[in-house]
Amino acid sequence: MTRMVASFLLGAALCLLIGSTRAADAPPATYLLKYKFQPGETVRWKVMHRARVNTTVSGTTQTAETISESVKVWKMLPADAKGNFRFEHSVEKVEMKQKLTGREEIVYNSETDSEPPLGFEDAAKSVGVPLAIITIDPHGNVVHREQKRASASDSQGQVVIPLPSEPAPIGHSWSYPHDMQVPLRSGVVKQIKTRQKFTLEEVSDDLATISVETQVLTPVNDPEVEAQLIQREMAGKVKFDLKTGRIVSQQMDLDKSVVGFSGEASSLHYVMRFTEETISGAKVAGPAAMPGKPATARPATPAPRSANKTRPAAPSRPVRRR
Repeated sequence: MTRMVASFLLGAALCLLIGSTRAADAPPATYLLKYKFQPGETVRWKVMHRARVNTTVSGTTQTAETISESVKVWKMLPADAKGNFRFEHSVEKVEMKQKLTGREEIVYNSETDSEPPLGFEDAAKSVGVPLAIITIDPHGNVVHREQKRASASDSQGQVVIPLPSEPAPIGHSWSYPHDMQVPLRSGVVKQIKTRQKFTLEEVSDDLATISVETQVLTPVNDPEVEAQLIQREMAGKVKFDLKTGRIVSQQMDLDKSVVGFSGEASSLHYVMRFTEETISGAKVAGPAAMPGKPATARPATPAPRSANKTRPAAPSRPVRRR
């Protein structure tokens, strides 16, 4: 009897061992990340961009706060001969605010203001008109771009995050290189190599979470160069719907300081948050607050990526103020 029990336990142990070995040898699950759009559909995103910059030079500190809220629109056109997606990119509406130390807040709302304040003219001209006709492949690579209006933020680079060409397991990383030219006060233009690194962190109910990190590959020891790179060094998360084949939301944050960019007594502290969320007819959440700062209490208005992120100059003529 004892021998039979021992034989049974040994057999059970062997079965468990074989089963665990087979499970360990099984390949990990993979996920195909591809964009999907249909000709004739219109896709809208609400975009929020908030930034606060504290600049200190020779003991004097100035703070600039900017908020941009907009609705980005893609009108999908017939695909090209290779099946790539073509769309007309535009901005449906925009609301911008700027507050500088010692000055009143400047506000521009494309829906209520007939004339934009000084410095907001380019943003106003970019609302409600086609900005570009863009073609991307199913992995997000830009195949062709026909610029309708000059816009520094939209005239180059990616319009969506690139996706891997092959099915990817959890933990898989890929990257997109980007070379920057940084002009210095001496007149020298320094070439800086950077890249965005993407990692598939998890998939739950067909919703993939992708982390994004900007990496500076060129060694940089000059604060003047660091001050110009600071806006690029964002990191965050992207939510990608595997079924619909599009980004449903993303959030990028930055909180970084540079000391000595304009002399030993100078410093720059940059805090930024960028969010984007698909508008699908449901209630859209209000604007996200920057790190360490509570959200502004205001009604949720449909609005996505801002087509113009240039900080406007201070006004020299009457403008709408608060």
